[in-house]
Amino acid sequence: MSIFDLRVETERLLLRPPAAEDFDAFAAFCADPVAMQHLGGIQAPSVAWRSLAALTGSWQLLGYSMFSVIEKDSGRWVGRVGPWQPHGWPGPEVGWSIVPACWGRGYAPEAARAAIDWAFGALDWPEVIHTIAPDNRNSQAVARKLGSQVLRTAVLPPPHEVEVEVWGQSRRAWLAGR
Repeated sequence: MSIFDLRVETERLLLRPPAAEDFDAFAAFCADPVAMQHLGGIQAPSVAWRSLAALTGSWQLLGYSMFSVIEKDSGRWVGRVGPWQPHGWPGPEVGWSIVPACWGRGYAPEAARAAIDWAFGALDWPEVIHTIAPDNRNSQAVARKLGSQVLRTAVLPPPHEVEVEVWGQSRRAWLAGR
């Protein structure tokens, strides 16, 4: 089975590696100033394409990356959630980004739980982190729902070069909370 055939399901969501068919929704997400407020700012379609290609390439190079999050009922792309650790990153992250129209539905914690379970099971990570801007209250609330806490601060590698709170927990703590 190819890594691109991987599927992780929750009650309401399907998580799968990104595909070219996701681009229009992904580009609209990347052009949304609310969605991109804590993700480096809006991106032109050409930059969004490179971002999607980087996520897809990480699956090929590392065997993991962010999943596309698909609503089961509608088949609609609603975000990206999953493991992420580009070069120089402060640790093995499971991050989340859901389209603003779907905020408040519990999609971020639902998808993140499934992605963390997958990362600990398939990748055997010893810990999982979440890099969160100090003023990003929504992501802090999701991290709390996951049982994570602030571990330290870090500066993200270029081109980001911003200070973030590093939230997270050990594999042992995660399993004890499940």
